Amino acid sequence: MISHSGPGKMRLDTYQTESFYDEMFEADGTPRPRSVLLAQRLESLSEGELERRQKAADLALLNMGITFNVYGHAAGTEKIWPFDILPRIIELAEWNRVEQGLKQRIRALNLFIDDIYHEQKIIRDGVVPEWLVGSGKCFLTPCAGLNPPRGIWCHITGTDLVRNSDGKFYVLEDNLRCPSGVSYVLENREVMKRTFPQMFAGMSILPVENYPEQLLEMLQFIAPEDVANPTVVLLTPGVYNSAYFEHCFLAQQMGVELVQGSDLVVEDQHVFMKTTKGRRRVDVIYRRIDDDFLDPKTFRADSTLGVAGLMDAYRAGNVALANAPGTGIADDKAVYAYVPQIIKYYLGEDILLDNVPTFICGDPTDCQHVLANLDQLVIKPTNESGGYGIVLGPRASKAELEKCRELIEANPRNYIAQPMLSLSRVPTIVDDHLEGRHVDLRPYILYGDDIYVLPGGLTRVALVKGSMVVNSSQGGGSKDTWVIKNGHA
Repeated sequence: MISHSGPGKMRLDTYQTESFYDEMFEADGTPRPRSVLLAQRLESLSEGELERRQKAADLALLNMGITFNVYGHAAGTEKIWPFDILPRIIELAEWNRVEQGLKQRIRALNLFIDDIYHEQKIIRDGVVPEWLVGSGKCFLTPCAGLNPPRGIWCHITGTDLVRNSDGKFYVLEDNLRCPSGVSYVLENREVMKRTFPQMFAGMSILPVENYPEQLLEMLQFIAPEDVANPTVVLLTPGVYNSAYFEHCFLAQQMGVELVQGSDLVVEDQHVFMKTTKGRRRVDVIYRRIDDDFLDPKTFRADSTLGVAGLMDAYRAGNVALANAPGTGIADDKAVYAYVPQIIKYYLGEDILLDNVPTFICGDPTDCQHVLANLDQLVIKPTNESGGYGIVLGPRASKAELEKCRELIEANPRNYIAQPMLSLSRVPTIVDDHLEGRHVDLRPYILYGDDIYVLPGGLTRVALVKGSMVVNSSQGGGSKDTWVIKNGHA
């Protein structure tokens, strides 16, 4: 057990792990091997120092303008990014296993997307049911027959992981459309280094700072092959998008232009950017706009965010899009349930990172089970993000469960159900003491010449006591994630 702190100091010995897996402490309160050095550092801090460091971090975030938007938030559109200064630590050996599992998953999902928009062999062979794909909100008929550059569809993926009470990581969901949050991984590390540099002494922590360089390399790799020095741009919906800070940050870090749809024009199946020196050809677009709004000629005719004729230029091979249109079929939460079979079918391998057991309400047998056990399950819409529409059965009122039942019965395809997991917890600063808060983890994966996984990723933390919902739009914050080599240099 950790020794008692002095009066007024942040006490570790009073911290309660309760019945959850704690990322920092064993059940008896002793630090896990990966956290011993961190615990010793915290114990050595003078009275009030941890709180002062936390306030310094909050001020740094404010001064750096690190914000996110919450639609409909009463206090205005922008909020300062909530950040807790105590890091979450993962040992390198465990991280290596996670990384291999993520690479396996992305390879298989990429093959799945390509198959679905071409021959659909996986359906013909009875591995994935036809109704599942055909009824998918994110299955885009205009993408049938598309051949993205170098055969890569999912260039940038954010895969959400959770650690359950058994200590194992599970994949909760895949995000293959426009995954957000990576800028906060980089800024969290920067803020930690500025405000708490002594925490890093003697710790061998894998760096995250090279992500923009890796991202740019990947984007250049998928450029049309006849282009020697490709022009890359980042396409944003604009200042009112919830991730606009990230769009600006990544464009600036990569040294590429941040553009909106009105800045681009298509002529003779080529994309051009309007500049003060005339038009300049664009070869690669990192798009942060949903498929529906990309091209009013192909998708939603009322879109003012996209570029008319963009899909014609894409089909002609004159511009690359990351991610490729149509990738959303693979982050449909009902398709997620079939990922173990998808991996086995395309790679001939067993899944390395397990899914959470999932019931698909579009399947009559599964639906019957879900409706009979609503109060024991977590119900999720198949194509929502940001934590919206989720019903936590064990914590829901009778009225909420009845409403959920009505929604499922009206549109069963739109829902899945999973058991309620005991998400792991990490010590978090609450006023003048530490309390456990539930966390998940979103690693970021780039698929270019090779597959690169950013070490660690975004640890999102439910700042509300007892809450399991970690999304920033639902009151969550984040922590720096350290992948360490045995805790020492």
